[in-house]
Amino acid sequence: MTVATNTATHFPGGTSVSRLRVYPWTAPDGLAGGTPHFHTTCTEAYVVLGGVGRVQTLSTDGFAETPLREGVVVWFGPGVVHRLVNDDDDLRLLVIMQNSGLPEAGDAVMTFPADSLTDAERYRAAATLDEHPEQSARARQALAVEGFTALRRAVESEGLQALAPLYEAGAALVAPRLEQWREIWRGGAAAASSQTSDMLDALE
Repeated sequence: MTVATNTATHFPGGTSVSRLRVYPWTAPDGLAGGTPHFHTTCTEAYVVLGGVGRVQTLSTDGFAETPLREGVVVWFGPGVVHRLVNDDDDLRLLVIMQNSGLPEAGDAVMTFPADSLTDAERYRAAATLDEHPEQSARARQALAVEGFTALRRAVESEGLQALAPLYEAGAALVAPRLEQWREIWRGGAAAASSQTSDMLDALE
């Protein structure tokens, strides 16, 4: 049994858990859903709580589309580009993230077109929600879908090497944050792993 205290703690294993209702807004390609992105460091899992949809992915395995319905569980490792499609305006998920704190610290890189990905200031301006959160979220979704669509076409025509510029740009964007991320990791997932090591030592 867990007793609530005033001390903040991570979910077991240094993960984070949150509920998500997927955007019902229609993107420029006519599909409603989320903002395409990938994680540079973390694995992400979706547990579908309700609604009907799909998740589109781009990875070293190429393009894929996985149907989503209540009870389905899917997950993606670092580098897998994923986009949620909300087919009935009611897609709801439980999101489980590895390395609690890192996603909130900028681990997710959105698939903006190249001119926004390779300019840190332009990327930050496009990715940040301003004082009009819905309007800026819609603009962010549209820009990322534009980049995702172009990236999918490039992968289909050029092969998997078309992903290399995205990964290079993502690595450059997050590079200034790596020391901060190490501190978050040491206090979260690494600390959880160390506690398990201590318990195993105690059991011996």
